[in-house]
Amino acid sequence: MTSTPRPLRHLGFIHLVPFDRDDPRRGLEEGIELFEYAEQLGLDSGWVRTRHLQYGLSSPAAFFSAVAQRTERIGLGTAVIPVGHENPFKLAEDLGTADVLSGGRLLPGLSVHAPGYPDDAVNDLVHDAGWREEDYGYGRIERLRSLLAGERVRDVPEYNGIGGDFDSERVEPHSPGLSERLWYGGGSLRSAEWAGSAGVNWLVSNISSAENGVTDFSAAQRAQIDAFRAAHPAGERARATVARVIVPTDGATAEQQAKYHAYAEARTPRTRKVHGKNTIIALDVLGSLDEIVDYIRGDIAFQAADDYLFELPFEFELDDWKQILHQLATRIGPVLGWRPAGERAAEGAAGAEGTGAAEGAGAQSADDRHAPSSPDRGGAADGEAETLSREQREEIRA
Repeated sequence: MTSTPRPLRHLGFIHLVPFDRDDPRRGLEEGIELFEYAEQLGLDSGWVRTRHLQYGLSSPAAFFSAVAQRTERIGLGTAVIPVGHENPFKLAEDLGTADVLSGGRLLPGLSVHAPGYPDDAVNDLVHDAGWREEDYGYGRIERLRSLLAGERVRDVPEYNGIGGDFDSERVEPHSPGLSERLWYGGGSLRSAEWAGSAGVNWLVSNISSAENGVTDFSAAQRAQIDAFRAAHPAGERARATVARVIVPTDGATAEQQAKYHAYAEARTPRTRKVHGKNTIIALDVLGSLDEIVDYIRGDIAFQAADDYLFELPFEFELDDWKQILHQLATRIGPVLGWRPAGERAAEGAAGAEGTGAAEGAGAQSADDRHAPSSPDRGGAADGEAETLSREQREEIRA
């Protein structure tokens, strides 16, 4: 296990997009504003969580269709979409639509698990009565990927002159390359090995699993990243993303600092025990520039990651989230060797001048921004918490 960190490729954030029960539009509009602000800062990507029956974003594809109209460059990720709540066919249509509208910027992070509401009547209402016979394993994601890839669903019948000749044999709209930009958001060695063997990217967050006697959070995540790459066709080039709750105090007002410290102190006790059978939770990182950079550089999971994501605390407000992103983009990222997207694009354009390849350089930059590292196919997460009941997951959720 090397202590030399991999070069930091991308820097971004994860956001719940919370809203008030009686005024959801304000929260959704603030979410769009935050993505606009992140793009102005030069961050590479913004990711949204998915929530059902909560005051958080329930439809990432619809949200990103709106964000796409107000941004031009930033990657749009999901961390994650629980595919158990989705019909893979309809989800493929929704993701394809949002990807086309965004110009190919979606970064779908996915997970699978069976319906988990304690009341089967609720499961019947949410998932329909057939949920008991459904397959909620990894095959559900394979089905989604094949639909996104444009594989044939049917033979197109001969046009009979009724309704317009618009039939297609595949899911529409089709967005080339979307099926190669998939992440699996997980927290176990089993899922890491599956994601690697499937050739998708790997995303880990602040909830994970203690396995094989390893209860140290960073060591457990590093073992998963290593297992993922060992199973991936691209090997060491396979793309892994690490997300944690990191709250910089530099640049914060006195009121914000008090809020941040109270938030971290209230959540620390949950990191000191194993929940359920084997679920463990990362310590929130709160501190100055030097303290945060030292923590990241010393964390063996971050050392193995290609991309870093800052998870924004749910309970904060728009000004707090902007302060965190500003510190991330203007101070923390540069110290870690990252540069804003605008600087990299300008450098690429300057390098292309005189060669007649400016257009090609721009296309290459866009491909590198969103493409997985696998040469063949497609790197959130709430964490898997596979062994917990739904009530336990809700209790410890970030």
